[in-house]
Amino acid sequence: FDADRDAKKIHSACKGAGTDEKKIIEVLSSRTSEQRQQIKQKYNALYGKSMEEVLKGDLSGNFEKAVLALLDLPCEYEARELRRAMKGAGTDESLLIEILCTRNNKEIINIKEAYKRLFDKDLESDVKSDTSGSLRKILVTVLEATRDESQQVNTELAEQDASDLYKAGEGRWGTEELAFNVVLAKRSYSQLRATFQAYE
Repeated sequence: FDADRDAKKIHSACKGAGTDEKKIIEVLSSRTSEQRQQIKQKYNALYGKSMEEVLKGDLSGNFEKAVLALLDLPCEYEARELRRAMKGAGTDESLLIEILCTRNNKEIINIKEAYKRLFDKDLESDVKSDTSGSLRKILVTVLEATRDESQQVNTELAEQDASDLYKAGEGRWGTEELAFNVVLAKRSYSQLRATFQAYE
């Protein structure tokens, strides 16, 4: 890997009439996220301008979106997607769930920091104002980034959690959200699998 060579390839792909999209794909799709960050820095150092801005000016449509997404760190991309999910009328709750409920604690912290850096806004505050009820409670708990991340499974705890969830949900009218919140947002993914098996 040579960031200098790759930055020069991107520059030549955007120089003159027409853009060599094949060359852009060749460089960016064969590099890790970390390497793409180095290419961006090298491009800026060599040409005194942002590689993203140059590519924005030369590309369009879905290809532009894909290339710009490749230039983001994963946490930045996810922060942008979360912002998009909450911007304007309506909230894409499925996207909030997909991103926030599948990330580990470190990833959640990185996403929150990227969100603050990119939009000068607090992710938790935006989630609170764009969601309501049980969904708001569980997403805010997930954003605390305090999920147990051990791989060990406690079978007794799984059976107790399954029983608590049954009593809180199907077992009676209404639901006791706290039981769901604690189990779904705090337990490790391994522990959750054991709980779901015990619930069946």
